[in-house]
Amino acid sequence: MRTSTTRALALSLLPVLALSMAGCAKKSGGKDLPYVARDVGTLYSTAKQKLDQHQYKLAAALFDEVERQHPYSVWARRAQLMGAFSYYLNRDYTESISSAQRFLAVHPGNRDAPYAYYLIGLSYYEQISDVQRDQKITQQALDSLGELTRRYPNTKYAADARLKIDLVRDHLAGKEMEIGRFYETRGQWLSATLRFRTVVDQYQTTTHVPEALMRLTESYLALGVPEEAEKAAAVLGANYPGTDWYSHAYKLMQENKGKVQQAQAATKPAS
Repeated sequence: MRTSTTRALALSLLPVLALSMAGCAKKSGGKDLPYVARDVGTLYSTAKQKLDQHQYKLAAALFDEVERQHPYSVWARRAQLMGAFSYYLNRDYTESISSAQRFLAVHPGNRDAPYAYYLIGLSYYEQISDVQRDQKITQQALDSLGELTRRYPNTKYAADARLKIDLVRDHLAGKEMEIGRFYETRGQWLSATLRFRTVVDQYQTTTHVPEALMRLTESYLALGVPEEAEKAAAVLGANYPGTDWYSHAYKLMQENKGKVQQAQAATKPAS
């Protein structure tokens, strides 16, 4: 689910973290990573060079080596987050999350903490699968992006996170709809109703609400509670009057008008 906007925001941290090391850097010719003691400037600048060359896996390994060989230097802190970023670009999302979480555990109040939270959220977001699969990762994306917006609401990362939260919530609502429709096809109306109700109650701003209300109308009629079907259809008509979903719900209610009237009469107190 990576977008150009996401990549641009992810790259925006580079000028902050990747300070020029030209004055103290030496060129490294080796491509493997045996333990060879190297000065921090050489390690960091080589890692940055590999990152610029799109050798993300090697860059991540070199940034990790900065942290391993020089754990108490200021470069280690920068390298830790740059390593997380390199793993993200290499689509190694598990390692990116782990590196960013380690950075936050050691430097919770650092000025780059919002970006670490952002990388975690992005790494979960990129792994979101279609609605026919388990949505554990989707929920983790929602939770991590939500944590970013709560902790750092005024950052540019939070602004992008809010946009992604809307997409993630729509995805989760789509999963509920998919399960609800499955129950409908099997005539398990109560189970279907619970799923559609979840969409209406918990995902009110998503694109799935009109269909959920129509299918609630169907399900309530099938369950023999036409008064509830009428309520669902009324909400659908009030909020989405021009949709095909409302047209279908209206037709259903007209076809079952007699049932609605009987239900109303049964609940009307005797005079």
